[in-house]
Amino acid sequence: MDVKKILVVGSCNTDMVIKSDRLPTPGETVIGGVFLMNPGGKGANQAVAAARQGGDVTFIAKTGNDVFGKQSLELYNSEGINTDLILSDSKNPSGVALIMVNSEGENCISVASGSNANLTPKDIEKFKSYICEADLILMQLEIPIETVEYVSELALKKQTRVILNPAPARILPEKLLRGLFLITPNETEAEILSGIKVNDYKKAKEAADVISEKGVANVVITMGALGAFVKEGDDYSIIAPTKEITAIDTTAAGDCFNGTICVGLSEGKSITESAKIAVKASGLCVQKMGAQSSIPYKRELISSL
Repeated sequence: MDVKKILVVGSCNTDMVIKSDRLPTPGETVIGGVFLMNPGGKGANQAVAAARQGGDVTFIAKTGNDVFGKQSLELYNSEGINTDLILSDSKNPSGVALIMVNSEGENCISVASGSNANLTPKDIEKFKSYICEADLILMQLEIPIETVEYVSELALKKQTRVILNPAPARILPEKLLRGLFLITPNETEAEILSGIKVNDYKKAKEAADVISEKGVANVVITMGALGAFVKEGDDYSIIAPTKEITAIDTTAAGDCFNGTICVGLSEGKSITESAKIAVKASGLCVQKMGAQSSIPYKRELISSL
């Protein structure tokens, strides 16, 4: 099989996680949590997810010249990710995320972007040839929107398929949407993009149609325990989990989904076929603690199918 090149452009963070019975309300201190420190960041999580599913992955990112950045680089290399395009920032620290998780697996996250916020279009300009050679480009929104738009413009000129996971949630320019092959919002992000509150499959279809009218033909809305809703051109599919899952930590579930769906597409599968596998992978992911530490390998996914 012809191996397709996947280029992930995005953030890398170190996640500092506290798991406790419940999330604190503003001004409240909750005692008795368990502390974990894990590599994270949406871009890195998605690169790792794609690599663990057998994808040929190159990662464009920026870290600080600090212990967090150096540890991250070692980890990506151990996953078989091409790290030649990861830049070191002498002026800003590596990104850090503070994550609180309750006993139901729900989380709240605060991110100090650090060097992620300094990954600029000028940096990307150095890597034009890699963007032109990629078969699929996967991005998120933890780097400057100007950088996301610049990569998308370069990819559009080469007719390279761009997949955007629009997280964290924000309003997006329609010019960017028109250059995408696929967008993968969750319910909250889909509501911001469409103005429709997504709480069931019917509303997901309405939201997908509105988003599609803005220029992106293919929309996959991830819906947590409900699975995913797929609009692939003019075709619609509901992908429900095949069994009930008890979530322990949902931190990297969306990133696991995106990395996995990208590998499916690189293997020649349809969006719907790829999303079915990605829902399975996310189901495995939420049953473990942590971000990258919870992302399954291909052998785990195959044994669960």
